[in-house]
Parts: sequence; structure tokens; C-alpha cells
Amino acid sequence: MTNTQTRTRPTATAPEGNPGNGLGPSLNGIMPGDEGLPTTYDLRGTIFDAPGRPLRIALLGTRGVPTIYGGFERCAEQLGLRLVERGHEVTVYCRRHFVDPHMHEYKGMKLVSAPTIRNKYLDTLTHTFFSSIHALFQPYDVCLYFIAGNSLVSWIPRLARKPTVLNVDGLDWKREKWPRPAKLYIRLAERLATSLPTVALTDSRVVQKFYKEKYNASIRYITYGSEVDPLAAGPTLQKWGLEPRKYILFVGRIVPENHVHHLLDAYSGLTDKAGMKLVIMGDASYAEDYMAQVHALATPETVFTGYVGGDGYRELVSNAYLFVETSSASGTHPALLEAMSLGNCVVAQDTAENLETMGGAGLSYSGKNAGSGLRSTLQELLHNPSLVEKYRSHAHAHVQTNYSWDAVTEEYLDLFYRLVTKRGAKRSRRR
Repeated sequence: MTNTQTRTRPTATAPEGNPGNGLGPSLNGIMPGDEGLPTTYDLRGTIFDAPGRPLRIALLGTRGVPTIYGGFERCAEQLGLRLVERGHEVTVYCRRHFVDPHMHEYKGMKLVSAPTIRNKYLDTLTHTFFSSIHALFQPYDVCLYFIAGNSLVSWIPRLARKPTVLNVDGLDWKREKWPRPAKLYIRLAERLATSLPTVALTDSRVVQKFYKEKYNASIRYITYGSEVDPLAAGPTLQKWGLEPRKYILFVGRIVPENHVHHLLDAYSGLTDKAGMKLVIMGDASYAEDYMAQVHALATPETVFTGYVGGDGYRELVSNAYLFVETSSASGTHPALLEAMSLGNCVVAQDTAENLETMGGAGLSYSGKNAGSGLRSTLQELLHNPSLVEKYRSHAHAHVQTNYSWDAVTEEYLDLFYRLVTKRGAKRSRRR
């Protein structure tokens, strides 16, 4: 027997002139991409009725959890643990060279280790293919995929009438690491993302607009989340010889499209570093040449920590003087959001996606001017601590208002239940 239950949505203040619906900027009534889905409950109210039985949900296309790095890995972990807390059964497919294949459970999520071909161009797709074959024979209610490049295999669970959802992320073909054949494949996968999965979605309004203009496809928008508790200075800062508020921080993969060289060039040319060190937190696979270029640009005051997770990550981000996001790759950058959530003054390259994420609560520099464009902004902030404090406050308030993982989880559940309801209705008609 299937029960129904009433759930109360998290609340947020709607912009003036917009009635809102209790979930901040993400949902304003029925969203684009919802057309054709059953509306068995009202998404425009603050309280709604939904099927109460727990769902069996599979997450595919990431490196897996626990998170080491990567936005989709963080999304899988944050979304997965909240789904588990709400009583749902969550399975995450993991890559063996990132997650210990002997680990079968993490924070209530089931972990499945699937094979892959360890190659820069084949790793993601082959792992997701094998994961999809496994998922085809499992009793999942919904399969959630990440990355547009995985669209070519997102239809596989649908052979067993399992609805699939694909979060396309950004416009991956813009990444400089891909050669022309790979970019052509990604453009094809992007187009197929509008038809092969049951539903496609993105966490960026900029990307949503692109899909509408390029493919006339109304894909859904569900924002990213960011709720991170700050951590006082401790053993991690001590390990790297750092002092609170005495370093500039970058977090991310050290790959060409993240333009870490902008920051290194800007920092090395500062006329007065004000005693600030530069900390580069991150690493990369398959980018040895660029990594060597970055290290060659570093000054003696530069600290490379490699990947840092857990409390070490929170400690380093919580105690920075400035956080700099130099990436030009599209989509929402989780590190940027989390830096803002932890009350950092942030400076980001002026891409449309970064400006959307900051919402006026951060500073930007012209990517066309590279290091020279960033340098003047850094120099001003190093000499103006009161301005830094102002932007700290703005950044924290912006993220608290607009990026809640609990609200994000409710939006995914809205979609999952509607897909399951539609699937059940079709089965009933066939009977």
C-alpha cells in the first residue's frame, strides 16, 4: 500500500514583485522543462502532498563519494546524504581509482564500484556505461546522471522503464583541455542531452538560456547548494606555515581552463604583497604539462597543498584573506560558492556564470586582461581591509539566502516523485 504524506518546504524570501514559492530563486511556479510531467501536487504552494514511499535512487557519472574534489562529487554527496536522511535508498556508482572498491557504504549511501578505462578521454563515459548496465537490472525508481557527456548512455535504464535525469553542468566543450574531436563529441552529447534522458536540468540560468537558444529545449533549473560551517585556524594552517587572514587562496583543478596562471602572474607582479602568501589548493590528472607551467611561475611565497578535503579544506577556506576564482569554464563553481558561504571576499573572472553565482556579492576581473587585469584588483584589496570585510558580509548573506542544500534536495524530490507518478500512471493505463 502506498501512503501519502505532507512535507513542508524550506522557506526563503522572494524578490520584491515575485510571489516566490518558498524555495528562493530556483522555482517560480512550474519551471521550464516541467511540461508533460504530472502535477499531482501543487509546486506553487509552500505545503504539498506527495507519494510517501521511500524512493530507490541511483547517482551515476561522478568519480564517487566520499568527495575528494569536483563539483558533481560534492553534489552527489550533499544530495545523497540528505536523501538518506529523508528515508530514501541511495546508491552511488564510484570509480575504483578514486574510491576504495572495498568500501560499500558511506553515510548511509550504498557504494557500487564499477570498472572503467583509465584514459583522459574515456574514463568518464566508460565508467558511466558500465554503471548504467548494472543499473538496468537493479530495482531503482530513478537514475540521476551528471555531466552532459554522459547523455549517450543515459537512455540505458529507460529500457527497463526507469526514468533518468541528467544534470548537464556547464558547456564542457569550452574547456581548453579538450582537443577538437573531443569537443565535437561533447557538442553532440550536449544536443542528445535534450532527448535521451527523461529530463535534463542545469544549475545555471546562463546554461539554461543557452539550451533554449541553441536547441529550443526548455531544460529545468535546480540551483547548487552550499552550507559549510567555518573552522578556526588549527593544524592544517600550522602544517603549511600559514597564518589566518595572511594568504590569498585558489581552490580547484590545475588545468588550462581554470587559468591558475592568471593568479600566479598577478601575484608575482604585486608591488606590495602586504605579507600575504599565495595558496594553491588542488591538483589534476592528465595535465602534467600545464602543472609544470604553473609551478614554473610560482614565487617562493607560493604554497601548493595538493588536494585537501574534510576539516583541512574548511580550515584553509575559512581563514583566507581573499579567495580567487580564475576559471573560465562554464557552470556553477562549488568552490566559489563555498568560499562565499564561509564569509570570504571573493574575486572571480568575469564569465557570465561566475557573475551569476556571485550575484553582485563579489568582485570580478577581465579574463581578457589575464594577470594584469587581476593584479590591480588584488592590490586594491590588500590595501583596503574594510572593503574586504564589506564583501565578506555580502558574500555570506547572498549564499545563505539563495543556495540551500535542503531546498535543492526538495526540488530534486519534487522532480523524482513526479517522474515516478508519471511512470505509475502509464503502467495503470496499460493494464
